[in-house]
Amino acid sequence: MLEALSISLNKAAVLGFVMYILGAAVLFALFQFIYTRVTPHKEFELIRSGNVAAAIALGGAVIGFAIPASNVIAYSISMLDFVVWAVIAAVVQLLAFLVTSLVLKGASARIKNGEIAAGIYIAAVAISVGMLNAACMTPSTN
Repeated sequence: MLEALSISLNKAAVLGFVMYILGAAVLFALFQFIYTRVTPHKEFELIRSGNVAAAIALGGAVIGFAIPASNVIAYSISMLDFVVWAVIAAVVQLLAFLVTSLVLKGASARIKNGEIAAGIYIAAVAISVGMLNAACMTPSTN
């Protein structure tokens, strides 16, 4: 058992884990920062004041980003590969919000007003797009 543990916790594996978890944390924080600047409403201010719709919508967006980002970590061949595809995942998620805002007229105002239905719809679209995005980022067998 100790031998198996020493094989799986070798220096390269631990270094890889640390690099990817730190990279993921930085990209996750960066995505939230950019996302909350792109949307017209102030998510964290709304969440602090108890706006459930804002929490649901932002929660869906971060899950929608994390799903493809985690898939990219599993299949990436380098940190650069991971970063490039995670940035693509973030851009797709931002585009999903913009398109959702066109479909759901007044989405930002609805979130500001605490409309839970709008928050759920925005979150559902974000998570769905994240799942589709992740599937598209899986290497093909061709």
